Amino acid sequence: MEYVAVLLPSLVVGLLFWFAMRAIFNADKSERQAEAKAQAEADAKAARAAAQASPAVPLADKQPGKAEDSAQGGPEAIPPAGSSGSSSESDK
Repeated sequence: MEYVAVLLPSLVVGLLFWFAMRAIFNADKSERQAEAKAQAEADAKAARAAAQASPAVPLADKQPGKAEDSAQGGPEAIPPAGSSGSSSESDK
């Protein structure tokens, strides 16, 4: 009987700690699931809004200076100011 009296307080505190930690982890898991669901709904809503706002033409087809244009003699890409990519007439 002495052993039970000695170990009982530790067991009770251990069980209380276990229940408290289980409750915290379950709450965290539920919060993460709710946040993921809300984020997915927001992403879907944004995708629907973007699809309705823009035409069905891919972005690559809208950009001037794409590879097909320069291969067909179309407009060439202009390098950014201050870049030292190719030599200019002043370097010659």
